[in-house]
Amino acid sequence: MIEIHPGNLSLAQLRRINLSHEEISLDTSALPKIAKAADAIGAIAAKGEPAYGVNTGFGRLATTHIDYDRLELLQENLVLSHAVGVGLPMEDPVVRLVMVLKIASLARGHSGIRFEVIDALIKLYNAGVMPIIPSKGSVGASGDLAPLAHMATILIGVGEVRIDGVRASALVGLNRAGLNPLKLAPKEGLALLNGTQVSTAFALHGLFSIETLFATATVAGSLAVDAAAGSTVPFDDRIHQLRGHIGQIEVAKKYRELLSGSEINFSHQDCAKVQDPYSLRCQPQVMGAIFDQIIHASKIIEIEANSVSDNPLVFPDTLEVLSGGNFHAEPIAFAADNLAIAASEIGALAERRIALLIDSSLSGLPPFLVREGGVNSGFMIAHVTAAALASENKSLAHPASVDSLPTSANQEDHVSMATFAARRLSEIANNVAVILGIEILVATQGIDLRAPHKTSNALAKVTEIVRRKVAHYEIDHYLAPDIDVARQMVEEGVIANSYPGWTTTSGLDLP
Repeated sequence: MIEIHPGNLSLAQLRRINLSHEEISLDTSALPKIAKAADAIGAIAAKGEPAYGVNTGFGRLATTHIDYDRLELLQENLVLSHAVGVGLPMEDPVVRLVMVLKIASLARGHSGIRFEVIDALIKLYNAGVMPIIPSKGSVGASGDLAPLAHMATILIGVGEVRIDGVRASALVGLNRAGLNPLKLAPKEGLALLNGTQVSTAFALHGLFSIETLFATATVAGSLAVDAAAGSTVPFDDRIHQLRGHIGQIEVAKKYRELLSGSEINFSHQDCAKVQDPYSLRCQPQVMGAIFDQIIHASKIIEIEANSVSDNPLVFPDTLEVLSGGNFHAEPIAFAADNLAIAASEIGALAERRIALLIDSSLSGLPPFLVREGGVNSGFMIAHVTAAALASENKSLAHPASVDSLPTSANQEDHVSMATFAARRLSEIANNVAVILGIEILVATQGIDLRAPHKTSNALAKVTEIVRRKVAHYEIDHYLAPDIDVARQMVEEGVIANSYPGWTTTSGLDLP
């Protein structure tokens, strides 16, 4: 059971929610705040004085007053009219994050929504009833209106859900959770729709994948150093202390630890080679910069996950409803853009190491890492696949936050595009997972070919894991299944968890 403390969700809790379905509960200390805000909205609505979102239209229709006896219809119409999402449904991990983030935000006591509504979301979640939410249709401003509307329609008995992977009607889902369709009170529809929870959920889902990729890449990069008979001198702590970047210092330390005790390294200490290519030598500088970006982005995303981002906001003590712009998802857009660039660089650097290892003039290994080259092509075209995906990521990593298209008749005249910025992180991460999978296969092959010299004990554990799943490349064979197995090991954190220096469960925490 995960207890939600509004305003105090941790990344560790959110990782658990992303990973699997556990029941949730709400800290009971939030209940008085929720009730006080809902009572304030009820009092304001009863007075009849204009208050945006309570008794007015929305967007450019904000000056249109709505009579008290039509306020319920106003909220229902808002939810139905905004459910215009398109595209493939969000995956369950993302939907779980959306629901938890929305519950936590509403429970802060500044949205004016009744506990009954929040409790309905909790019961749906605990019953494993996942609203089917199309993944496209939000520009990340005025909140993630369309996707959140699809979540909200379920509460009023409209739309579809997924239960144990099977699609069903909203009414079936409500019944599964022991609920009846709700009648929305003033402002409740708007509170459900407004907010950055979808953008933030996509960003969290991408962040957790990228953390695993980062940890994997440090292991894969260390394997590549040994496979290429590279030098460990560039990882000397004295070099990195002089520059001072924390990420670079920490990453260099991990490379030293991973490569410590390698027979392969000892075997060429007196060789004539002066310097390695950048993809080996500059790993601490590149991966350290990536580390710093991941840490920075995770802090921004964690803040947003705990924010109140709907509009208008209720301040019960003064009976004020203040209209602002917390729904504008620019912080998430920037964080997601930085993560996209960082993840793409993980793949770009790995692709260069693959290219190095299959080039006999650079690695000193057989061409394309296979004996009897010519009749065998080895990893020649596997590298082409890695190159194709690395190149694709260059386009996907183009900043989304620099784009803006005005909406709502120019009332919403600057938007963040955060939803796409965060959503495409999964596609980038999928590409990088394949690239790293290929590198793991290539580097392990290179380590095999260095026999009788052995790699370090830490890296030998990795090669043993790989060889339990994929055999040494002797002759050309159907290679796609090997790549898919390696990709799965990357995505599931098998390679990352083989070395305890980084973890995928506690996050990338600086010492």
